[in-house]
Amino acid sequence: MGFIKKNLLKVIEWKDESKNTVVYRFPVEDRYEIMTGSTLVVRESQVALFVHKGKVADVFEPGTYKLSTENLPFITKILSLPTGFESPIKAEVYYVNTKQFVGQKWGTQNPIAMRDKDFGMVRLRGYGIYSYRVSDPKTFMNEVFGTNNVYTCDDVANHIRPLIMQSISDTIGESNISLLDLASNYKEFSETVLSNSQKEFESIGLKLEKIIIENLSLPDEVEKALDERSKLGIMGDKMGTYTQYQAASALRDAAKNPNGNNMAGLGVGLGAAGAIGGLFGTNLSAAQDTPRAKTKTCIKCKTDIPEKAKHCPECGAAQNPTCPKCGEMHSARAKFCPNCGEKIAPQKKVCECGEELKPTAKFCPNCGKKCTK
Repeated sequence: MGFIKKNLLKVIEWKDESKNTVVYRFPVEDRYEIMTGSTLVVRESQVALFVHKGKVADVFEPGTYKLSTENLPFITKILSLPTGFESPIKAEVYYVNTKQFVGQKWGTQNPIAMRDKDFGMVRLRGYGIYSYRVSDPKTFMNEVFGTNNVYTCDDVANHIRPLIMQSISDTIGESNISLLDLASNYKEFSETVLSNSQKEFESIGLKLEKIIIENLSLPDEVEKALDERSKLGIMGDKMGTYTQYQAASALRDAAKNPNGNNMAGLGVGLGAAGAIGGLFGTNLSAAQDTPRAKTKTCIKCKTDIPEKAKHCPECGAAQNPTCPKCGEMHSARAKFCPNCGEKIAPQKKVCECGEELKPTAKFCPNCGKKCTK
C-alpha cells in the first residue's frame, strides 16, 4: 500500500503562481507512474505535453481529461498493451505556458553602425520592450527547451534577443533615414522588425507579438554637434553672429585654463582675452552701427525688395506707386489718390530695363523693346 500511495498519481495539474515561467515539468521524483483513470487538468493559457521515452506522445489543450485508452491513443500504441492499458505507465508531463509574455526588455550591447548623409558614419545605441507567446509547443520543445525541468523568460530571452537585435540592425541600416528623422520613424521601424522576424520565430515555435523602440541615442560627439547647430540656427546664419559666438566660447575656455595659476599663463590668458574681447567688441559695434536698408514686399512674388525699387529684381514685376500723403497704392495712370483724393504728380514712364522714357515714346532707346504702358 505504501508503494501504491507513493507512485500512483491521481491528479496531474499545474497552478502557475509565477510571472515568468514558460515551461514546467510535473514532478516525477522517484519515477512516479501514471495510472489509467487519473485526472489531467490543463488550465487556460496552458498546454500539456505527454513525453514518453524522450518523444512527445500527446498534446492536450485546456480542459479536464480522464486518462484512458481513448484519451491516450499514441501512448497506447507505443506501449502496445494487450490488457487495454490497465497497468501504470512511465511518462513525463510538461506544461507549456501559452500566454503572452509582455514587458520583455531589449537593448544594444554593441553600437549599431549606420551611414548618415549629414554626419557620415555614426553608431547608435537603443533600447525598448517586446512581447511574445508560444505558438507551437511541440516545436518549441524540440527546438528550444528540450527536457529542462523549468524554462523561464530569461532562458528564452537569451535565445531570441540576438534575433531581435539582428533584425533591428538590418532595418535601421537599410532605411537610409537621416539621424534627424529617426525619432519620427520609431513606429515604422517597429512594424518592419515585427514583420521581418516572424519566420525566425515560427521556426522555433514562438510568435513575436509586439516590439517597441523606446529610444535610439546618438554618440556624445554627434549630440554636441547638433547642439552647436541648433545654437547657430537660433542666432541666424550670419558671419558676425558666428564670430561673436566663437569669441564668447573662447573667453569661457580661457577662463578655465589651468595655466592661469602662474604669471606666464596669466599674461597669455589676459592677452588672448584682450584680443578676443577686442574682436568681439568690433564685430558687435559693426553689427549695431550698420543700418538696415528699408524694404517693401513685391506685389507679385512677395519677395522683400528695396523700398524705392520700381521693378522686382526677382520676377521683374512693376511695382505700383503709393500716394505721397496717405501711402495708399494706386495705378501708374491714376491722377488722384483713390483713398484721400490727393492729386498725384504724373509718373515717369520707365521701360522694363529701367530706362526712363518720354511720355510719347513707343520703343525703348536702350533695349529696343516696345513700350506697353
